[in-house]
This record gives sequence, structure tokens and C-alpha cells, in this order.
Amino acid sequence: MSVPAAEPVTEPDPRRWKALVFICLAQLMVVLDGTVVNIALPDAKRDLGISTANQQWVITAYALAFGGLLLFGGRVADMWGRRRALMIGLVGFACASAVGGAAVNEAMLFAARAVQGAFGALLAPAALSLLTVMFTQPKERARAFGVFGAIAGGGAAVGLLLGGLLTQVLDWRWTMYINVAIAAVALLGAVFEIKEPPRSTDHVVKLDVLGVVLGGSGLALVVYGFSRAAEKGWADGGTLTCLVAAVVLLALFVGWQWRYSYPLLPLRVVADRSRGGAYLTVALSVIAMFGSFLFLTLYMQTVHHYTPLSAGFAFLPMVIGMLIGSTQVAARLITRVPPRYLLVPGALLGSCAMLILAQVSADATRYWSVIFPGLIILGFGMGTVFMTSMNLATFGVAPYDAGVASAMVNTSQQVGGAVGTALLNTIAANAAARYITDHRDSVRGPADIPHFQALAMVHGDSVGFYVAAAILAFVAVVAGLLINVRHPLGLNTASPEPAAAPV
Repeated sequence: MSVPAAEPVTEPDPRRWKALVFICLAQLMVVLDGTVVNIALPDAKRDLGISTANQQWVITAYALAFGGLLLFGGRVADMWGRRRALMIGLVGFACASAVGGAAVNEAMLFAARAVQGAFGALLAPAALSLLTVMFTQPKERARAFGVFGAIAGGGAAVGLLLGGLLTQVLDWRWTMYINVAIAAVALLGAVFEIKEPPRSTDHVVKLDVLGVVLGGSGLALVVYGFSRAAEKGWADGGTLTCLVAAVVLLALFVGWQWRYSYPLLPLRVVADRSRGGAYLTVALSVIAMFGSFLFLTLYMQTVHHYTPLSAGFAFLPMVIGMLIGSTQVAARLITRVPPRYLLVPGALLGSCAMLILAQVSADATRYWSVIFPGLIILGFGMGTVFMTSMNLATFGVAPYDAGVASAMVNTSQQVGGAVGTALLNTIAANAAARYITDHRDSVRGPADIPHFQALAMVHGDSVGFYVAAAILAFVAVVAGLLINVRHPLGLNTASPEPAAAPV
């Protein structure tokens, strides 16, 4: 055991604000790809002859590779250098996107989506860790994380808008090709504008191969298990097998990380009470948010027949609210008040927004009276939560752990998204089924069936929104109890990491 040497002290790079633009552009591309293909899926299915049984793999192939390889990608960024990892990730992501756009059959598209996920798992933690090591001054860090947090939280909604626009105006293949253009711009920025601070060579970082296998397999099975549950149900044998195997593998992973000298995920990163609370806050918030995206998209397009483009535009208030909450509120206050003073009110605002959204109706869209205020309040609250929790999750992390700490933020988002989609979709479906059973006598003839089905669907969505509201209220409790940092981020810059680390 020895004390690692301090990182070289250097003046901040004068180009860091230009670099922020390209770092955020890379992150936006990854976040967009989680949802931009969703709206394009029906057209891709018809064009490539994808069967209904296999259509889920357009989404699942990406999610499995991305979620399973995030920790590996974060550690590789620590080993290779974040800038280099970002550039390799951009090139690989762009090439895979080009192949996906040119797909001639379903196998080619599925493979391209999996490769996209793998390179996304490299560039996403590289982008966040670059932000962590380039912006160290409290006020600058707050501004940078405000922009990044807004993109990370609102990018999924932007993906719905962009997917609808590209599919309706051009072709579903452009939901893939657009990544080539974004990656090219981000890559040019990485070459000419991003300069990674010098790294200490006194701390040895080695690749934990067994940790990669155990952790990656466990996380992939978590994502697949919950994705399968959304399709097959919780009682499905394959679903239960995946989730049990995931628990076993992740338990073995934690035990191995405890014993190994060069762990993939040093437990000191997640053992800190406030940082662990930040990761949990991100995961739970995403569970609630992804459920709301699913419900609202189906509600607008199925019940009130919005076009994909119109449905995408309908989510813009949430993006605006998130920008305000993240860049104008959280970024200004995080250096003045303790983190919990932002996280608790932000989560409670999100909970109130879900209660508003639960008032949707099958008889009228109620966009301006329900959806618009609900989305803008949700965005405002979640923008505050995401910016603060992401900042806290990487605050005080030793530079040689910045990549893997950033990967944990992305892992929390990915796992939360898989859990949220499956859990809330199941709750809503069961509530809709109960409504049909309890009210079937009200159907007087075939003409009443479409409206009755819409009523059942809206009832299920409302129950889902109420559950999402409860989850966000629980986020407020978690943040209030676990996150015990008593000073504004930046006021006390002493690293919480232990002084000694294995080398």
C-alpha cells in the first residue's frame, strides 16, 4: 500500500468551454440513440421484414451491449486516456450507425445496434470523466454539469422528437445516418479542441478481466431480464432465470472486487454514502421518467392519434423545463447550498408533475391543461435532480477513478431505464386489464369498443403515473437521508477518497 502522487497541477485549458460543446454533443448522440429508433421501429420493421417476435432486438441489442460494457468502458478510459477513448468510441459508433442505416436484413440491423451499444459504452463514461477532470473550479464545474445534466436528462425526449421528424420527413434509415454527422463534428472537436489534463503515472490501473466478465454479464442480464419482463411477463421462466442469474453474478462480482488488488469498480467509489445515494437517485429518477415517456407516447399516438412528429414536439416543454432547472437553478445554487437542498425539492416537484399527468383523459387531449404543465414541471424538477446528482456522483473522485465513477452514472441510468420500462408498463397493463374486467358490462355494442379500450388504456396510464409519483417521492426521501454532504459542492474540496490505494 502506498499513497499515490498528486495529479500534476496545471492551469485550466483555455479551450475547455469549446471542448464542452463537443463533449456534450458526443453525450447527446448516445442518449438520443436510446429513443430515436423507437419511433422509427414500425417503418424499419416493415422495410426489413422484421417479425413481431424479433422486433424488440432493435432496442434490446443496443441496451444489452451498452449496459453490459459500461464499467469496462469506464475503466478503459482511465487506462487509455479519456480523450483517446472518446475518439475511438466516436469512430466506432459512427461506423456502426452507417452499417445500421444501410441494413438489408434484420440480422445486419441487430448486429449494428449491438456494436453501437459497445462503442457507446466506451464514449459515454469518457465524455463525463473528461468533464470531471477538465472543470475543477466549483462555479465552472457547476455550469458545465448544468449543461451536461440537461442533455443527459432531456436527450431521451429530444430523441423522440428527432425520430419522428426524420422518419416522417425523410426515412427511418436517417435515424442511424444522423449519428454519422454528429460523430464527425464531435470527432473534429475532440481532435482540435479537447485537451485532457496530464495524468499521474504513479498509480497503476490494470484491467480486471474476471471483473469485466462477472460485472458485464450481470448487468447485461439485468437489462435483458427486465426487458423480457416487459414483453413476456414476470412469471416467464426465461425472465426469472435471467434475473436470478444476474443477482448471482453481481454478488460474485462484488466479492471479487473486494478481494482483487486492481478491481474494475473500486468499492471506495460506491461505498461513500453520498456518492452511493447519488447513484441511487439517478437510477430511481430514470425509472419514473422512462415510464412517463412510454405512457405519454402511447397515449398521444394511440388514444388521440398524434403523428410521430407531433408527439415528439409535445415533449418539448419537458426539455425546456430541464434546461431551466439544470442550467439556471441547480448550476447557480449548487455552490451555495448543500446538494440535498436541491435534490429533495427537485424530486418532489417531479412527483407533483406525475400527479398532474395522471389526470389525462380519453375524451380530450387536455394538452395545455394537463400535459404541458406536467411536462414543464417534470423537466424543471428532474433537471435539478440530474445536474446535482451527476455532479455529486463524480465530485471528489480520484482522477484515476474518474472513468469508472462516470460509468456508474451511466450504468444507473441504463439499469433504471430497463427497470422503469418493464415495471411501470406491467403495472399499467395490469390496471388496464382490471378496468376491462370491472367495466365490461358498460359496453353496449361493437361501436363502444374502441372508446372502452381507450378508457382502459388511460386508466392504466394514470395508475402508472401515480406509481411514478410515489417513486419520485421516495427519491426525495433517499436524497434526504443518504446524502449527508453538509456543504455546497466546491466549498470543501477535500477528496473523500482514502489517502492510500493499491498500486
